[in-house]
Amino acid sequence: MAMSITNTTPVKMSGAGLKETNYGALTTLVTVFFFWGFIAAGNSVFIPFCKHYFKLDQFQSQLIDFAFYGAYYLGALGLFAYGSFGGKDLVGKWGYKKSIVYGLLFSAIGAVAMIIAVNANTFTGLLVGLFIVALGFSLQQTAAQPFAISLGDPATGTSRVNLGGGINSFGTMIGPIIVALALFGTTAALTSEQIESLGLDKVILLYACVGILFIAAAALFYFSKKVPSGILIEEVEKANKALYSLLIITGLLIIMFVPVFNSYKTDLTNATAAAKHDMETYRMKWLFGALAVVVLSLLISNWRAIKNPEGWGAMKYPQLVLGMLAIFVYVGVEVTIVSNLSELLKQKDFGGLQSSEAAKYVSLYWGSLMIGRWAGSIPAFNFNAQTKKILLGVVPLIAFCVVIGVNTLAKNDMSPLYYYVVCVLVQIAAFYVSQDKPARTLLIFSLLGVTAMVIGLFNTGTIAIYAFLSGGLFCSIMWPSIFNLSITGLGKYTTEGSAFLIMMILGGGIIPPIQGKLADFLQSKSDIAGSGIHQSYWVPVVCFAYLAIFAFVVKGILRKQGVDYDTPVVVESSPEGALEA
Repeated sequence: MAMSITNTTPVKMSGAGLKETNYGALTTLVTVFFFWGFIAAGNSVFIPFCKHYFKLDQFQSQLIDFAFYGAYYLGALGLFAYGSFGGKDLVGKWGYKKSIVYGLLFSAIGAVAMIIAVNANTFTGLLVGLFIVALGFSLQQTAAQPFAISLGDPATGTSRVNLGGGINSFGTMIGPIIVALALFGTTAALTSEQIESLGLDKVILLYACVGILFIAAAALFYFSKKVPSGILIEEVEKANKALYSLLIITGLLIIMFVPVFNSYKTDLTNATAAAKHDMETYRMKWLFGALAVVVLSLLISNWRAIKNPEGWGAMKYPQLVLGMLAIFVYVGVEVTIVSNLSELLKQKDFGGLQSSEAAKYVSLYWGSLMIGRWAGSIPAFNFNAQTKKILLGVVPLIAFCVVIGVNTLAKNDMSPLYYYVVCVLVQIAAFYVSQDKPARTLLIFSLLGVTAMVIGLFNTGTIAIYAFLSGGLFCSIMWPSIFNLSITGLGKYTTEGSAFLIMMILGGGIIPPIQGKLADFLQSKSDIAGSGIHQSYWVPVVCFAYLAIFAFVVKGILRKQGVDYDTPVVVESSPEGALEA
């Protein structure tokens, strides 16, 4: 997964001229953007591998996302808590350069933990290692985004951010291919029994290479004289009530997940179908309770903040709180569509593919996000209006050809996916209609997401596969739209609001397990393996529907505050950062 913030900070230039871009430092910086995309997208292949090898159900396999994206939330929460209690920004205190170095080294420790877990043959240990890797990513990403903006003229900060996003998206596209080759040794069909017999030595090799790359990147940063320290010592706006609210949410989430995990200690091997169904119902209730905790707690916090703003900071703004839920849902739907895709493709009505064959579909899904982001970056460059219109139609098609070409070089048969270009043409039309306006763009792409998921639910075969894959096209440009809509009008609370939004990457750790558990629940009603995975895609429908509602409602909220999104948007100050995962 990859995301980016559009920097729309107004800039006052002096006679001294524009600040030149530090291309040496920028070149070094974008290397870490690649890592985030590579690892996050590679998880989509790692999930079905672990499911077969460790004999997991669909919910348990989605705990990979739970560990990975939950780490982002806890990492961002820890940084916010440090700033709130200490009054200093830890990343600013260390400097952007050291923060990225420390983050890379922390991720390297996570890779070592993965190797130790593999030797112990424990899935729980793998989750811990992946959690540590993602904690390092959280620190890197908090520093990297504003760092990219600071490496040149602020007015061109968007182009540098989008450059990182483009590199990140390339990593998400090739990650599934390389991870599949590393794990399975091939992208051809392997049966479940063959996957189970592969052993975990390939995982050791994979994460040994990844750990070495993390250390090499850290050394590159540390010893590069072209990369400035990026130290910023500023007082942090305290928001203790908001912090306490987030800590309460964290505690309640733990309470909600504990019964689910404990329920797996019950041996249901010889249980009746009715008993298995009752257990899945029990687990579903707790998981939906976790979702309710996030939604209700944030809405109640905003309600209390409006009544008495003191101590709540940015949470008194309804556009921010609704935007936090939107980021939660957006990251969740982006991840859950692809994390459950391999299981869907195993079903007879969807091709009956083995997990090793799913890599090209996973790659095309993440490539779909690359297609949209390449197109979405066009307005950031200084082209005339006519050239932008032409590029908007051409760039997505070029990006699609890149995705097909890379997979073909990896000896994947892409002929079943050639006609996916029709979905790309739909996205191009949506770009033209949205006219680069955040509220309109988010509304149109959300409605297209709902439509695509419904088409997928009521069809099978190629049409349904294309529909679900196109979710990547429609997710591709949502992050900057949501972010801009959420932080507009926050004034001095913009940086704090940005931190709150980044915490809501937590959605990538909660929504995929919910869809996985819904699939298990539906399967328990028929007791036919994999029978619930298709209908579990109602979860993305609900997610896209909320994003459409947010796009419609927030426009009215901002109009009451004097902001009209039918005119060019100006954000009062640069956000602190955003995720590129």
